[in-house]
Amino acid sequence: MIADALGRAVTFILAPGQAHELRLALPLLDSLPGVPLWVVGDRIYSSHGLRQAVWDRGARPAIPTNPTEGPLACPAWIYANRSRVEQLWGRLKEWRAVATRYEKTARSFMGVLCIAATHDWIKI
Repeated sequence: MIADALGRAVTFILAPGQAHELRLALPLLDSLPGVPLWVVGDRIYSSHGLRQAVWDRGARPAIPTNPTEGPLACPAWIYANRSRVEQLWGRLKEWRAVATRYEKTARSFMGVLCIAATHDWIKI
């Protein structure tokens, strides 16, 4: 999921439960209408290839490294905004259908997710 500076959902892709989210990062970035100033991600997105792709698109990555990698510059003041995505997921999970995923198919779950995200945009 990609959120804007106000913590509202901009775009998201549904992935299978067993798939790693890193492979979906570039398609999510490609779906944005413009180039963001910063791309803030969690440690699970720590990849030199992803950081280079973010730089190549004209944005600056704020993705901390894994403990096994060497340190990289990741400004703490911009990385603190990562919590906005976590807060967005918390608001979306207020919808019982999103939190429990009662829908049997990915298409119907995506529909509920779109409705919840739209409601969040209107509410904010």
